[in-house]
Amino acid sequence: MDAMTPEDARVAATEPARPSREEAEAAVRTLIAWAGDDPNREGLIDTPKRVAKAFTEWFAGYDADPAKELGRVFEDVQGYDDMVMLTNIDVESHCEHHLAPIMGVAHVAYIPRKAVVGISKIARVVEIFAKRLQTQETMTAQIADALTEAMDPLGVAVFVDAKHQCMTTRGVHHPNVSTITTTFTGSFKENEELRTRFMKMIDRA
Repeated sequence: MDAMTPEDARVAATEPARPSREEAEAAVRTLIAWAGDDPNREGLIDTPKRVAKAFTEWFAGYDADPAKELGRVFEDVQGYDDMVMLTNIDVESHCEHHLAPIMGVAHVAYIPRKAVVGISKIARVVEIFAKRLQTQETMTAQIADALTEAMDPLGVAVFVDAKHQCMTTRGVHHPNVSTITTTFTGSFKENEELRTRFMKMIDRA
């Protein structure tokens, strides 16, 4: 195992300790009681365990590394220099402001410079960032940054279309509102025709 650098040690010292599973379950019991119910009644007695288990799935992105997923690239592209695009990648995330679900799809494209990655890796990167407490704007930029750092492509385009339960089930209560965020880098940012192609391919997806 590699030795911890002084910077790693400093970051580790400033990060809050991760609570135990028991502490997490106790916190859920507290919230149930605060909501006005009895956490010890039959229907709720095992809810803290279920919630803690669900959290390990919903927020699995904290234990995954996008850079590692994109670590293997393929440089034999046979001269291919056009768009590589994945459409309708499911997005299941949670709003960092209310812990409410964010549900939607992501469309991701890049123009290879000298390397490509397995297409499943792109979907996996979307999933990793989605399975963290997020704002949609940050997640969109993170996906583009990860692909850029891994492959040094000529350009990256990311389009996310999602509905936020913090708008549909509380607050303004508008269930049909979609939030759309985009990030364009390199060729996609500089070339309007390329952006238009990307958007048209989304329309056809």
